[in-house]
Amino acid sequence: MKYLLIFLFLLVIVVISITLGAHNDQTVTFNYLLAQGDYRVSTLLAVLFATGFILGWVICGLFYLRVRMSLGRAQRKIKRLEQQIEPVAVVTPPAASYDVSKE
Repeated sequence: MKYLLIFLFLLVIVVISITLGAHNDQTVTFNYLLAQGDYRVSTLLAVLFATGFILGWVICGLFYLRVRMSLGRAQRKIKRLEQQIEPVAVVTPPAASYDVSKE
């Protein structure tokens, strides 16, 4: 259900972006670090939004991967420590039972 809501939210954002982009066909000059170009506002917004979205997912994915690897190492360490302190099972003979009869 959570993923469905996220998908619907992203779908609404894309539809709104397409609608706004269709009405903004003005050309703007975009100065970036090495050069300069003339682009339509809708194209520029779409490219910058997609670049930011992908860059955000990559950065979050790297952090998630780092946390998962740290968790795996911690779980292995815990398992190893539990095996070290696990007491050796001592087998004790069953207690003798005495039958006491009332006579």
